[in-house]
Amino acid sequence: MKRVTIKDLSKYLLLSTSTISRALVNDKNIHPDTKKKVLDAAEKLGYKPNTAALNLKYGQSKSIGVVVPEMTTPFSSMLLRGIQNILYPLGYRVIITPSDETPSIERKNLLHLEEFNVDGIIINLCHESYNDDVYQQIMDRGTPLVFFDRIPGKSIDASKVMVNDNIKAALMVEHLISTGRKRIAHIMGPSTIRNANERAAGYQRILDKHGIFDPDLVIKSEGTTFEHGRIAAQQLLNNKIKFDSIFAFTDTLAIGAMNYLLEQRIKIPEQIAVASFSGTELATIVHPKLTSVEQPLVQMGEVAARLILEKINDSTAASKTVILDAELVYRASTQL
Repeated sequence: MKRVTIKDLSKYLLLSTSTISRALVNDKNIHPDTKKKVLDAAEKLGYKPNTAALNLKYGQSKSIGVVVPEMTTPFSSMLLRGIQNILYPLGYRVIITPSDETPSIERKNLLHLEEFNVDGIIINLCHESYNDDVYQQIMDRGTPLVFFDRIPGKSIDASKVMVNDNIKAALMVEHLISTGRKRIAHIMGPSTIRNANERAAGYQRILDKHGIFDPDLVIKSEGTTFEHGRIAAQQLLNNKIKFDSIFAFTDTLAIGAMNYLLEQRIKIPEQIAVASFSGTELATIVHPKLTSVEQPLVQMGEVAARLILEKINDSTAASKTVILDAELVYRASTQL
């Protein structure tokens, strides 16, 4: 069956196409009787509006791009839930593009979203500075960006939402020390990510305070997957580095390390305690359950969505940095 168009409604009602269009978007200058006549005819003939075309005509696509490093863990899905909680009721569509932790793919995704004429982009970047030039170019061309969780350097003037990684990492290390641990290894994320450096700094600050920091206990990982965590734990054991606990950059790194330790018949937490930072559902489905800094991921997504709406509604609005609280949740992986 042929799709009913605005031209078909125009012929049926003997009204101009511009009048039909304005009635369909609830233009205040259209007489209520005319609007009712158009809407009744649209329902009768089975007209379905081309939403994209109408929105573009009136200056918006009603689409928001979201760029995330990965879609394999609950981390991104929980953040997306928050974004959708705010945007879906307002009629926005969300276009999700994973970068696979690869800056060149992130760059292509950003430029593609701009080509799709999205009204704004919310991004969790995969490298602190690699794509600074394209962030700035896209904003200069009129598409606002909001950063969450992993954010760029101070040279980028944009709204951001995050947690205080340094302080929360420090508090988690204090927890490990309070349980009697003194040889605390840190599986650090890639140094190209701001969060990795902030959490490592919090870790070292507390160990320095207690006089027990040992650089040999810092294992720099090239990625954030389960396998990267497994390799880090294997490296600690193969190098015969004495350690009694692990603080990992993410849940995935921690769980990868736990799996390897358990395969080596090392008891958790009796011999090695393990803690992490992220707070996804993964922490509760492993055995023993994982102690973790739990970020308010859904709330983070909601705040990011509100910030992008502010920029869409007023391009001159001042950029904001919102710092959310995160909760330390102690579970069996650190408690005897």
